[in-house]
Amino acid sequence: MAAYELHYWPGLQGRGEFVRLALEEAGVAYRDVAKEGSEGQAAGTIAAGLGAKDIATPPYAPPFLKHGKRIIGQTAAILLYLGERHGLAPKSEAGRLWTHQVQLTIADVVTEVHDTHHPVASALYYEDQKAEARRRAEDFRQNRMRGFLAWFETILDRNPKGRGHLIGARVTYAELSLFQLVAGLTYAFPKATRRALKRTPKVAALAEAVAARPRIAAYLASERRIPFNEYGIFRRYPELDP
Repeated sequence: MAAYELHYWPGLQGRGEFVRLALEEAGVAYRDVAKEGSEGQAAGTIAAGLGAKDIATPPYAPPFLKHGKRIIGQTAAILLYLGERHGLAPKSEAGRLWTHQVQLTIADVVTEVHDTHHPVASALYYEDQKAEARRRAEDFRQNRMRGFLAWFETILDRNPKGRGHLIGARVTYAELSLFQLVAGLTYAFPKATRRALKRTPKVAALAEAVAARPRIAAYLASERRIPFNEYGIFRRYPELDP
């Protein structure tokens, strides 16, 4: 089949970064449309793909993956597809479903992170909802982030095969995504994340281990890795992390 085509908004890590990490770890060729031409051209290509009338199963929004005639939207669904094809998920059905469940929980955290700086409406500027953002971010720092990271720590504790993996004894796309989540939290809430990771040392160790994997380390050091910024999901506003 044709090489993979990843479609996501230019200049952002966002939800597309979880897919990039899986493709990089798999060592497969892929076309990253967001990095072709100017940002305007890339955005136009993605918008055209979303609005194409000849697609029977149109994605609602990026990221979406094209592979031959297949078009797959939603990060978790894309990773479910890639994981089975490239050894980034267990072979058993039960294992694949468990990995998918972990990924969906990571997606829940990502949504909550977004809502710390846009708690009222995505269409409003952050400056228009600062008061609400402070309240939402405080609850996220004090309760939600700690709870989620503690759940991942529990999974690591209970994995019968251990070795610092969430599922089984090999790296899956869930480990790659947990690394990205920790990296994003560290960028957006450095103080709160540092405190939370002291309580979840196995999560911290997993994130470090993923970052040191040869293909991931090479990707993180390359120009292909888009830096975190204040236009993506993980944004650093000092007033939200006092």
